[in-house]
Amino acid sequence: MTLAHELENLEQMRNRGALSEVEFAQAKARLLQPAPVAPLSRASSLNGLRRSTTDRWLGGVCGGLSDFSGIDAWLWRLAFALMFILGGTGLLLYVLMWILVPLESHGYQAPASHPH
Repeated sequence: MTLAHELENLEQMRNRGALSEVEFAQAKARLLQPAPVAPLSRASSLNGLRRSTTDRWLGGVCGGLSDFSGIDAWLWRLAFALMFILGGTGLLLYVLMWILVPLESHGYQAPASHPH
């Protein structure tokens, strides 16, 4: 049923006396109120993580993390550098993210092929 059809049915019920003015107003408000948006689960919110095509030094991992989290890219670069210096995990994490996190698509343009 469309919204217009639902509203028409409510109007008919009010005109027949099946609904009081208060009940009609409440039902109409419920119909016109937007449906609540369910919060994203952690897994589905991580699906938005992409490597950056514009803010990149190597693979765009830090730029992508910056876009995703709102933390400046230089802070992510510093964190990866510190993790690398303090135990080597920074390099491993960076390479894994470079491989596993997809590249954002809106900034990417394929190189034009040149006819020979």
